Parts: sequence; C-alpha cells; structure tokens
Amino acid sequence: MVEGGVVKVDKTEFTECFRTVGKTPYIMRLAFSAGIGGLLFGYDTGVISGALLYIKEDFKEVAQKTWLQETIVAMAVAGAIVGAGLGGFLNDKFGRKPAMIVADILFLTGAIIMSVAPAPWVIIIGRIVVGLGVGMASMTAPLYISETSPAKIRGALGATNGLLITGGQFVSYLVNLGFTRVKGTWRWMLGVAAVPAAIQVVLMLTLPESPRWLYRQNKISEAEEILGRIYPPEQVKEEMDSLKTSIENEMADRKAVGEGNAFVRAKRAWDNKVVRRGLIAGISVLVAQQFVGINTVMYYSPTIIQLAGFASNSTALALSLVTSGLNAVGSIVSMMFVDRFGRRRLMIISMFAIITCLVVLSGLFYGAAQAAPKISQLESSHFGANSTCPAFASATSPDRWNCMTCLKASDCAFCSNSASEFHPGACVAQTSTMKNACLGEKRIYFTEGCPSKFGFMAIIVLGLYIITYSPGMGTVPWILNSEIYPLRYRGICGGIGAVTLWCANLIVSETFLTLTEALGSSGTFLLYAGFSLIGLIVIFLLVPETKGLPIEDIEKMLEKGFWPSLCGGNKDKDNKEEQQA
Repeated sequence: MVEGGVVKVDKTEFTECFRTVGKTPYIMRLAFSAGIGGLLFGYDTGVISGALLYIKEDFKEVAQKTWLQETIVAMAVAGAIVGAGLGGFLNDKFGRKPAMIVADILFLTGAIIMSVAPAPWVIIIGRIVVGLGVGMASMTAPLYISETSPAKIRGALGATNGLLITGGQFVSYLVNLGFTRVKGTWRWMLGVAAVPAAIQVVLMLTLPESPRWLYRQNKISEAEEILGRIYPPEQVKEEMDSLKTSIENEMADRKAVGEGNAFVRAKRAWDNKVVRRGLIAGISVLVAQQFVGINTVMYYSPTIIQLAGFASNSTALALSLVTSGLNAVGSIVSMMFVDRFGRRRLMIISMFAIITCLVVLSGLFYGAAQAAPKISQLESSHFGANSTCPAFASATSPDRWNCMTCLKASDCAFCSNSASEFHPGACVAQTSTMKNACLGEKRIYFTEGCPSKFGFMAIIVLGLYIITYSPGMGTVPWILNSEIYPLRYRGICGGIGAVTLWCANLIVSETFLTLTEALGSSGTFLLYAGFSLIGLIVIFLLVPETKGLPIEDIEKMLEKGFWPSLCGGNKDKDNKEEQQA
C-alpha cells in the first residue's frame, strides 16, 4: 500500500504472535475485525483502476474528457484528506469504535451511491463519500489494533493492517477481473465494497472500545475488564499500571507542547529546531514516495497497460494483478530487511532502482510510439465513408499519420489490420457501432495505446518498478516517520505528515492522464524519473539513519545536525569536525 504505514516488526515477534494468539484467539478477533478497515481502504483505492475502463464505455463524456476521468479517480483522495482530519477528531472525542463504525457507514453509503449512479457526477459524489471513509479508516484501524494488542506482539498485529491494505488492492483487481463479463461491470466492481463494510459494522458492534481511550475518559473499571480479556489474570495489574504511566506521560507531553488549535501547535513544533529538522526529513520522504509516480500505477494500472499496447480490458486487468501482487510481496520483504540494512540505505537503493525503471519505461514507450503502425487510407475507408475518423479524413498530410497520431485526434480509434495488428490499419470514428464492426471482423480495437512489440517488456519493467519501490520507498517512509519525531510532538507531526502525503497523492492522481496527453507516456515517465532524482538527492542530503537508535539519541542527532554519508550510518556535524581536526 502506498498511503498506509507498515509497523516495524521482527521474526521473533511473529513467532510470539502465533503463540499468543493460539492461547487467546480473542486478540486476533479484535485485530482482524478492525483490519477490515484496512482491507476496505485498499479495495476502494484500487478498484477504480479497472472500473474506469468500463465507466468510459457507458458514459461518452468520461471517455472524451481526461479531467473527468482524473476527477473520478482523485476525489477519493480528496475525501481522504478531510476524512483523516475528521477521523482524528472522532477518535479523540467519541472513541475508536464509533469512529470505525462511521467509516464503515461511509464505505457502505459510497459503494451504494456509485453502484446505482445514473451520471458521472453521482459517481464523483460516491467517490468523495468513500474517500471520507478511507481517511477515517487510515487513522482509526491501526490505532484500534495497536491499543487492543499485547505490547510484545503489537508490531506483528499492526503489520497485518498494512498487509490487508495491499491485500485489499489485490482483491480489487481480482474482483475487477471477475466482473468483466457480467452485465453492469463497473457497478458491481464499485458496489461489492458494501459487503465487507456491512460485515465490519456488525463485528464492531460486538467489540469493546479501546482500553486506552476508556482510561483517558476515566472509565477505569471498563478498561480493566477489557484488558482482562486480552492478558492473563496475573498481567492485568501490570498492564493497568503501565497504561496509567503512559497516559500520564502523554498528558505531560501535551502540556509541554502547549494547548491551542492544530495550526498553533504546528507552528510551535516548527519553531523547535529538533522537530523542524525531523519534519523536513519526514515530509521529504513522504512527498518523494508519491512523486515517484506510484499511485499512477495503482490507480491507472490497466490504463497504463493499454497504453503499452494491450487493448483488451480483461487482458489489461489480468496483467494489472501482477503489479498489485508484487506490491503486497514487497511489503513483506521490507519487514525482513529494514532492520538489517537500515532505513536510509534501503530508500537510497530503492530510489536508484526506481529511477532506472522509470527511464527504461520512458524509452520503451518512446520506442513504441515511434514504431506505431501506419494509417492506411484503404483500411480507413474499408467500413464505409462515414466510419472514417473525421480528423483523418480532413487531414492535409494523411500519409504521415500513424496509430499514435490517430489516437491523439478527437474522437478517433485505431482498428488493426486483419492480417496483423502491426501492419497499417484504419483510423476510425470512436463509436460503439464502429467498435462492434471492428471486433466483428476479428480485428483489435485500440483507444488508449497502439500495438507494440515493446508491450510485454514494458509490463516486465513495470513489475520491476513495483518490486523495487515497495520494500524501500513504499514502506520505509512510514517507519521513519514513526521514529524521527520526539514523543511529545509525534501526534501533531504525524498529522502534518499524513495531510502532506494525501495532498501529494491528490496532485499525482489528478494530473497523470493530463500529463500523458501533453507529454506522451514516455515524457510522463521521464518526468517522474526527474522527480525521483530530486527525491534521491533530498534523501541523501537531509534524511539521517534511525536504525537501532533510541528516541533520545535521534533527538541528539537532530540537535547537532545531520551530515550525509553515501549509504551508511549517521555522521553528525560534530563528528565531521572531529575527523577534520
């Protein structure tokens, strides 16, 4: 997943997790029930990539207007920005359980609205409603799991939320593929999310509130009762004492930070040199995570595959499963290596690989555009005079047209040659009648990309891009952000980081199709490679290594200032001066 965090965890914690859950299955029930929120998070952000292919077929204005396609995709992200803020308020004011139920109601409502939408603007409203649920779930699900899990297995259970997010994206691709031949296609794809949302509402109604929230509300006996279901009887008093100490420290930290609204506290945090340096590093990696272009792949994967030359919707969806599956695998790989290689080194290696993959992808798409099949006037008139694309029919130099020229023209599609899709084909009007006529003669009908001998290679490189992104830039920025802020500022800094990430996500998802129209697929991937290079330089210069360092040592390092080394450990400015002396 690209927006959710992955909790730091080691192998011994997983072993202990299996042992503890075996003795107390109730713990897994709590974690799994809350984790459905992560599954819905992943599903609703991933499902639109396939549904969009069929929405364009049902609504001509969507197919014709790139900004409308981008808005349908991006409005869930816009809703998530607001939802994350509302989620924080609801969590503190009313508790984790009510906040999760509200998120489920939003998931359920949004899914129903989209599934019955009579027009694109109704789909957009449904996406905003679902986005509100996504934002709330992104805040609430990991919080509930963390606060209802035994400390010794908290990381392992917290990691399940990250896996369920990427798993939800993978499931969305499977569902998309399963409904390709069902009447209603995209309506089922978007509407099926109502089922797990309804299940989670029922489950959450049977579950208790977070003991930590109850204790903060002075409902001490209720908190103790819940802890009694989670821990053995002999540990309950110890956990109650630990909870008391933790909340007292939290209140002391809040007092130290000061009261006021979020803006006042954010300004106070920024004025602190240590926090400011931590924020610069934390926000930099979160923005870099988005501007490498990852969510163009997660939100537009089938469209990108069609741009690579695979015209069939079902084929594009099937190949998209590869990217989603590799993303989930990469999350597991990160857990295995992040404590061995370190955060900084893993991100730098990941960025080098990402830049390489993006440059190669740019070259492949450029080669595909140059080698696109020519347009034949004979083939274009094959289906009758009215079937030819008007822009081609009135062109002053039609002999210079190829498939890419045709697709860039208004309301045009490419119908391949009956002998071979790589031979000169027809530039025809983009209508359902023309599509049926083309397919009726066993030809291939292209509207996004052109036939390409580079297509399969592009899919391989796209897979390499995902598998090098996910273990490094996909998960490490979240781990770094959980470590680099002083405890007393962690809440406000985490909120700033989350809002920054969602805003960067919105910019990327709202501009991808526009960029491909303006720069072409090749230019767009090259642009992301440029952003990635800038991100690599920023990470090298500004982001320290936090592997194995206690919070106090991280604060001391930020106080002194960070001095970069290529891929190794930390070198603060004072150490540099000592070496020069």
